[in-house]
Amino acid sequence: MPSDLLGLVLAAADAHPGDPALTYGRRTLGYGELAARIRATAAGLRAEGLVPGDRVLFSVRPGAGAVVLALGIVLAGGVVVFADPGAGEALFRARAALAAPRFVAAESLLHLASSRPLRGVARRRGLELAPYGRLVPGATHLYAGPWLPGVPRGALPLRALRSRARGESTRIGESGAGAAAEARTLGGAALDGAALGGAALGEPALIVFTSGTTDSPKGVVHSRASLGAGLADFAAGVGIRRGQRVLTDQLMVGVPALIAGAHWSIPPAGIDPGARPERYLRLLPDAELLFAVPAGLDAILRELDARPQLAPEHLDTIVLGGAPVLRPLLERAAARFPRARIRAVYGMTEILPVAIADGAEKLAAPPGEGDDVGRVVPSVRARIRDGELVLSGDGLALGYLGGEGTGIDPLSEIATGDLARLDGDRLTLLGRRKDMFIRGTQNVYPGLYEPVIAGLPGVAEAAITGLPDAIGDDRIVLALVAAGDPAGLAERVRRSLPGLIDAGVLPDEIIVLDELPRSGRGRKLDRIRLAEVVGGALGESA
Repeated sequence: MPSDLLGLVLAAADAHPGDPALTYGRRTLGYGELAARIRATAAGLRAEGLVPGDRVLFSVRPGAGAVVLALGIVLAGGVVVFADPGAGEALFRARAALAAPRFVAAESLLHLASSRPLRGVARRRGLELAPYGRLVPGATHLYAGPWLPGVPRGALPLRALRSRARGESTRIGESGAGAAAEARTLGGAALDGAALGGAALGEPALIVFTSGTTDSPKGVVHSRASLGAGLADFAAGVGIRRGQRVLTDQLMVGVPALIAGAHWSIPPAGIDPGARPERYLRLLPDAELLFAVPAGLDAILRELDARPQLAPEHLDTIVLGGAPVLRPLLERAAARFPRARIRAVYGMTEILPVAIADGAEKLAAPPGEGDDVGRVVPSVRARIRDGELVLSGDGLALGYLGGEGTGIDPLSEIATGDLARLDGDRLTLLGRRKDMFIRGTQNVYPGLYEPVIAGLPGVAEAAITGLPDAIGDDRIVLALVAAGDPAGLAERVRRSLPGLIDAGVLPDEIIVLDELPRSGRGRKLDRIRLAEVVGGALGESA
């Protein structure tokens, strides 16, 4: 039987309702109370008119309420449409138009900031916000936080959803088996029957927008079954255990923690390890499992180098994802946390995870060409076609939003664009197709390093190019686009790169551009034009 995202979470909750499940701020929800809130929220959404297949434009910051709402939407048969308000007004509008949601869930602060006259203030600070209250005509609005000016008339606060559920009692806020049993009755038997059964598992449950333009936005559509398969593999492959204290603000890491019966702690809004490592360190003493992107862990390690007395004592697992995890960072992490297991997760929006690597095994392997990303997880089938990695399996998304008829362009497999090698079930990435140049005896694949650099504070985009010299070698140039004030960015990045990427790839030059050259409807990076632009810029400055 296919895995079910909600079935796995609720089974864990029903199995140990008294265990702590989710902490945000000073409040901790037990598994029984978490399940009760999810079920009651689903029933409340049904009472507000949500029917299976309805899409909910979702712009709520990570927190207990956001987790409950997202899982409640899926349990009710709805589709969560993750929408980043920071994408810019034009792109946000295009994504909303393609998704065609019937519900909008947003922070009340977003309503305020996107209303007149504050939209002008936000624009002057570099944030182009679409007017949330008027973006989707006729939508049912839900808002998180206190009521603020700009919240549409008739909008429902998230906390009121549970009171909409038929048969709700004062015991819904209780933890334990009694609350969970009470919540199962909310909304009638159909909620746990049809919503949890059979055919619904293969229907859309989540839409995540990835690359794309205002003319052609690109949304990846997942089902409960694909999410259940992938996130269960994540929990097992990483080794998350019942009761383990997991620190992350990432839903796709926190939900596997809930599947495993762990205790998920969500950092306060705005506390990011890459941008504010000194504040993030205050959260680590209670953490046993930490998830971070490589640039975030790099910032934490640099902060601990300056203040080693703040190193957490209980940290036993470090999970890295979101960008390639390279040997220099692994060596530093292993030296700082010699008793911690390190897991590096390779995946993509269409299929997460693909493979999981053990840090000790990566470090023990002899250095070679490419990036060893570990063993392919059970829900993924991998093969190599003409050198390129091709993926399929139970964890693969349904397809892309925007197809004819069903509204989805279906996927049976995905050609990743990654050059790779398979040794049994062990996967090594060799770079991107046609994106390679040579420095000395080393083949340089920019795609292994650019995501790591783009994760550094102040960097919006990063691209590496090679400029041939007189003897046929390549001089490496790193081009950056600033996320804010570009002053001093090149030097800050230069200081951050040693120990984060391989020494043989450290750039000879770093320049800051207004934008990276792109081409085609997909607005892909134009590497030929990039080399021309970079060469011209360096020639002018010489």
